[in-house]
Parts: sequence; C-alpha cells; structure tokens
Amino acid sequence: MRLTVFIEPQQGADYDTLLAVAKATEDLGFDAFFRSDHYLAMVGDGLPGPTDAWITLAGLARETSRIRLGTLMSAGTFRLPGVLAIQVAQVDAMSGGRVEFGLGAGWYEAEHTAYGIPFPKEKIARLAEQLAVITGLWETPLGKTFDFEGDFYQLMTLPRCPSPCRRRCRC
Repeated sequence: MRLTVFIEPQQGADYDTLLAVAKATEDLGFDAFFRSDHYLAMVGDGLPGPTDAWITLAGLARETSRIRLGTLMSAGTFRLPGVLAIQVAQVDAMSGGRVEFGLGAGWYEAEHTAYGIPFPKEKIARLAEQLAVITGLWETPLGKTFDFEGDFYQLMTLPRCPSPCRRRCRC
C-alpha cells in the first residue's frame, strides 16, 4: 500500500508550513505529498494567503529527496497547456523524476471569477485539446517542432518541450 499526504493550503498555509509538512511526510515514510491547485479558500479567510501549486512544488522538489510530488489535479483553466507542459517537466527535472501529474477541467467558478480567470462553458472540450498539446509537446522528437490546430489552441512551430523524466528515462 502506498500512502500520500494531501493538503489544501488555500485554506491557510504559507510555504514554510508546506515545507514542514512535506519534510515530515518524507521523514515519516509516506510515499507522496500532494497539494491542491487552488487560489481561493472555500471556507474561512485562507490567511496567510494563497500559494501557487507548481511554484510550491518546485521549491519542495529541491528540499526533499524521496517522496513523489504533485497536485491532486491541476486545473486546466488556470494555465495555458504549453506553459503547463514546461512547468511540469521543469519541476520533474528539479525533483529527479518524482512528479505525478494530473490534469482536470477546473470546477470552482467563484475562484475563477475572483481572479479574473475565464470559466469557459466548454471545459471538457478544452481539456481534450490541452491533453493533446501537452502530450504532443512531450513526445516531439529532439530537433523537431510541434504544431497544433484546434478549436481553442493554435500552436505553430513550437520547439520541443522537455518531457518528464519517467517518459524520457523511466527514473
């Protein structure tokens, strides 16, 4: 059995608290540390304020050595797929191949409204394109470029994106 610690820092946790929990997760023999990908508290004031999931995981990647790191799922509505592909691959490289990546359509409309993030009606269709873009970038051979023509995303002559370590080297 594998055990994962999951926290909701938008309810009130700063980076130092997240780091302490991640280190305790590792020290106590748990297998993974996951955090939510939210910016707005669902209950209470959420103080001391929001943290960004992928920036936090980048820091934790350098401060831990064994536990897998990830979000329960990253909201596809928060980030453009090409940028997210780069962010995930970068954190994975920083961790030595310990990232778990889950992508979802996004659901919390009030959070989107609060931060001025569009909340599209066609979230599932966008999610399908986001998955195609992310996997396409990760699968593009070295020296080649990636093009994508969809209803929501159009990318032209995009250079190969580094892929997560396990896709590359089965770490």
